[in-house]
Amino acid sequence: MDKKALLNELKIDRSETQVETTRPIKWFLAIAILGGIGYVGWSVQFPQQTVEALEVRTILAQAPAEFNSDNSVLDATGYVIARRMATVSSKVTGKVMDVLIEEGMVVEEGQVLATLDDSINRAQLALAESQVAAANAAIAELEVQIRQAELNLTRTRDLAEQNLASQADLDTDRLSVEALSARLNKFRRDIDVAERSTAIQRQFLEDMLIRAPFAGVVIAKAAQPGEMISPIAAGGGFTATGICTIVDMDSLEVEVDVNESYINRVYPGQPASIELNAYPDDPYQAEVIAIIPAANRNQATVRVRIGFLERDARVLPEMGVRVSFMEKGIANEPAVEVPVGVLVPGSAIAGTEGELFVWVVQGDDMSRRNVDVSDKIGSRVLIIAGLRSGERVVTELNAELQLALEEGAPVSVLN
Repeated sequence: MDKKALLNELKIDRSETQVETTRPIKWFLAIAILGGIGYVGWSVQFPQQTVEALEVRTILAQAPAEFNSDNSVLDATGYVIARRMATVSSKVTGKVMDVLIEEGMVVEEGQVLATLDDSINRAQLALAESQVAAANAAIAELEVQIRQAELNLTRTRDLAEQNLASQADLDTDRLSVEALSARLNKFRRDIDVAERSTAIQRQFLEDMLIRAPFAGVVIAKAAQPGEMISPIAAGGGFTATGICTIVDMDSLEVEVDVNESYINRVYPGQPASIELNAYPDDPYQAEVIAIIPAANRNQATVRVRIGFLERDARVLPEMGVRVSFMEKGIANEPAVEVPVGVLVPGSAIAGTEGELFVWVVQGDDMSRRNVDVSDKIGSRVLIIAGLRSGERVVTELNAELQLALEEGAPVSVLN
């Protein structure tokens, strides 16, 4: 056989291999191109857009009569205080195991705020329950003894009727039954004592759960897991005296000190206007709750309590306020003409002189509203058409914010 022919048969045909390997690559490229075209078409038809809510500040449009301070008879300064505020602590000294609250958290009445180490209390409760079980077992044994004594008394009574037993034997068996019955009553009283002791131990165990005394907001957190807590102050300074401080926001009111020379101008039920120092352009309607019947001789002032008739989340404890005390209908004074319309800050109005508008916030959306402006009263502008009292408008408009605002855009109200 020709060796050269055999060697030629061992050669690989490169042309056939190249054709076979290029076909899968061509198919793959075709599928990739079609997939890319489909994805682009789907993206154009269904664009994915995530619109973030625009953060804005708003203010309430109010009628001039609602806050007009022209008829103020007295102005005073004071602070927002909470009538219901408590630093929550434990009844006993113990080690904090877990704290379940943080500052700013809203809690309900009875909600668990923290837990203390209750290992000893659980052991004492188990001991008290064992004592109750032991007393019940002793009663069961005594009841058997009473039945035996009653049977002996019955037999002795029958023998005594036949003159086969003496009166002394009969009296002994009768007294034995009475003695066992007395012991049974004592054991039952012992069970009552043991059950009440068990109830006390259960209460001690329950006291290891520190609960909220009322619904409110946590404004301070004073303890951490692992610390010791006590209802009384510790001399060493390593023991906390409270878990947290809770404020009932529904109990917020204002206290002001009025000079005793002008206290005759204030009376309970008197209308008033409260302006927060932080938001001086958005007053709140209020009325006098009470005049504290005592004067401060050092300052020559009398304390007055004022309650909010309307309030929102901006009112916080310990905020500084300015209170204007109003006078209701003085007979000899001429009637003051109240302008028609609503008042808003000048920073809430945008547009040119011929086409002024405001942005009205309704829920999480806002809309553009054309308005007619009449006069300027103080730091506010009187709108006579296009806006109603009680509606909220975007304030602090600047060039950047005006460019970002658009009809129907989602907003997030900061205040």
